[in-house]
Amino acid sequence: MSQPIDLFYWPTPNGWKVSVALEEMGLPYTTHLIDIGAGDQFAPDFLKIAPNNRMPAIIDPEGPDGASVSVFESGAILQYLAQKTGAFGGETARDKIAVTQWLMWQMGGLGPMAGQAHHFLKYAPAMDPPHDLPYAKDRYRAEVGRLYGVLDRQLACHEFVAGDFYSIADMSIWGWASLWQGQQQTLEDKPHMKRWLDTVSARPGVITGRALHAEKRGDFRKDKAAQAQLFSKR
Repeated sequence: MSQPIDLFYWPTPNGWKVSVALEEMGLPYTTHLIDIGAGDQFAPDFLKIAPNNRMPAIIDPEGPDGASVSVFESGAILQYLAQKTGAFGGETARDKIAVTQWLMWQMGGLGPMAGQAHHFLKYAPAMDPPHDLPYAKDRYRAEVGRLYGVLDRQLACHEFVAGDFYSIADMSIWGWASLWQGQQQTLEDKPHMKRWLDTVSARPGVITGRALHAEKRGDFRKDKAAQAQLFSKR
């Protein structure tokens, strides 16, 4: 039996990418909570495996050549797990290209832009002192809307993001896209995105991965100490 992968995790869209992937791939894992509101991401032991002080990260005791390996950055973890299992990364060379480009679209586009939308729409106005910045709110709300338009048009032609097969690209995008309401978006003009969200959200692996320590999710708008850790310049 395979040794469990160590998952360093907190229940956020980035954390869900890896918890969902591990569930979908049927890989055993042990969860280590990284409480980002308490500053666990800055602990020296965690920085040894995640030098960018961001979760998620993993340690696979059965890495390449049977030796232990640590991986940080959620997109890199998804690629590593897909290569390790031979699953959800695309079957053909063209499939693999499609998966990679949509994974990079999420990592370089949707994730950062949706994260900024959440910050300026929800958290910045609740800070002390408040930072209610109409330009920033409009900028990131509009950019997330544009990206969801790109996604909807892609899904008009394909069942899933990279084609007619479910992949790590879907896993990477789903968590952020599932929070569309907090980004002040609408699905009324994005029927294909809505169909895809409903389909992916109903998968058992997604349900289980999303539920992992869901009780730990809190409202950082009300926690000034957590804000200090989350928005630290360290």
